[in-house]
Amino acid sequence: MILKTTFYRIRQWAFSMFMQYVPLRNAKLISGEGSVFVIPNLLQKEKTKNVLLVTTQGFIKRGTLVDVLEHFKEQGISVAIFSEVTPDPTTDCIEKAVTLYKKKRCEAIVAVGGGSVIDCAKGVGARIARPKKSLLQMKGLLKVRKKIPDIYAVPTTAGTGSEATAGAVITDTKTHYKFTILDLCLVPKYAILDPELTVGLPSQITAVTGMDALTHAIEAYTNCFCTKKTKEIAYKSIQLIYENLLTAYEDGNNRIARENMLLASYYAGVAINYNFIGYVHAIAHGVGGMYGVVHGKANAIILPYVLELYGERIWKKLANLKDGLNTSILTGNILPSRASDKEKAMELIASIRCLNEKLSIPKTIQELKQKDFNTLVNRAIKEANPMYPVPVIWNETDFKKALQKLVK
Repeated sequence: MILKTTFYRIRQWAFSMFMQYVPLRNAKLISGEGSVFVIPNLLQKEKTKNVLLVTTQGFIKRGTLVDVLEHFKEQGISVAIFSEVTPDPTTDCIEKAVTLYKKKRCEAIVAVGGGSVIDCAKGVGARIARPKKSLLQMKGLLKVRKKIPDIYAVPTTAGTGSEATAGAVITDTKTHYKFTILDLCLVPKYAILDPELTVGLPSQITAVTGMDALTHAIEAYTNCFCTKKTKEIAYKSIQLIYENLLTAYEDGNNRIARENMLLASYYAGVAINYNFIGYVHAIAHGVGGMYGVVHGKANAIILPYVLELYGERIWKKLANLKDGLNTSILTGNILPSRASDKEKAMELIASIRCLNEKLSIPKTIQELKQKDFNTLVNRAIKEANPMYPVPVIWNETDFKKALQKLVK
């Protein structure tokens, strides 16, 4: 295990050095009420005449996009609508969208929806760039390596950060296995954050997507080899979430809180571009794929347990986070001025649990079955090691300890 761990750390360090110097393109950020109407003008400047709009049936039925589509028409841009996106987009779903993209001779993709919609758009882009490769063949790191069609990402939930990330999470239709495609070319060209599209979002969706963003930011911050720049971006996200998530949850019409949560999700997405996610996500992906548990909900439940199990290796980092956050509003605890790093770390973890409770998120995963532990552990290890620069490298026993806590 020592030799394996050493190899993992050397590989992770080398990749972190690479990421510091690679010219990673961040999605161009446009935010504010009504910003979605900027897209046709941006497309016109690019001389794009045919686009694929990836969205959901819900948005089409509610008429949310009627005015936007009219604006496209006024600008002389033809729109092919694909609205069959499923939660956690499947390989079959993406292939249907690819067929429509080709049939309508599209030149760019506009994705309006949550993380599933944007990940679907990325999957389409990858298949267009690599027509001879299946999605499964592009699983893992840097398997696309070609320019994809421009993606204009408009998130309608504040959580996945997919509008900013270089990854797409896809579910294999036949096996229900969730896998990730990670490539720098998958970063959307634009991230358009229009809070008007998130107003009225159901409170429970607000809750789990917000906790998804918090998980992104905390994992990026606590992972090894995190640069000062990435820490600053991740911290900005965490602070925005602590200050705005409960407000957005309790008052869905609060546009300031909605916009701040969109920004928090975007910053968290940028942070994981540079320093990845960790074991929380590796476990959550397996649980989501096997039982259909909503991804953000799984992350929220798993997060405090994993942070506890990392132990003293992350106490200092969590203590630094705690110093900048007013966690006492959530926990009711006021630490002494000379509190230790461990005490501060435990306070931060306690605040996450309190936040979950206020958001009506359960403490355990009811669907989880002990008979599936071996499969879930194998999938988590396969996803995370050696890629994710986690604070502590786990073996099978460590993962089973975490899963056991989730079924109590």
